[in-house]
Amino acid sequence: MKDHADNLKETFWKRLDDVTAGMLEVEPGRSIPMSPYGDPGENAVWFITSDGSEAYEAAQSGKAASFTVAEQNAKLYARVEGSLAVVNDKAKLDELWSPVAASWFKDGREDEHVRLICFRPGNAEIWATDGGAGFLYEISKANLTEKTPDLGEHASVSF
Repeated sequence: MKDHADNLKETFWKRLDDVTAGMLEVEPGRSIPMSPYGDPGENAVWFITSDGSEAYEAAQSGKAASFTVAEQNAKLYARVEGSLAVVNDKAKLDELWSPVAASWFKDGREDEHVRLICFRPGNAEIWATDGGAGFLYEISKANLTEKTPDLGEHASVSF
């Protein structure tokens, strides 16, 4: 039988597909906006970046990092701790390539500076909300009663 944390992990991976950007913290106090590509089968979040970028430099060193998501449309909020690595996998890069990624590179997919980095989640604190009308209802109810709003699922999980 699955526990609450396992269900929330599944929700995280499903909703990550709807996240357009999050903040990748590569050093304490230094965060970079990045577009994530979730891969639950590999327990990985992929990022496409340029060699010489802070994200690439951190990944080359195998540094610990964190990824923060606050995406209202995906109804997902999370802070995920893990590690970075550079991955030289042309097939994976081709699989992930998109018009969004292409917009950052002068020569598109053929740009010599395109790099793929992998973020391996370790631990996370995740909030998955119901959003919309449910949010408004819970806030209204909390203001009329002494109960705090129930805004959805929340747990600390390990990947």
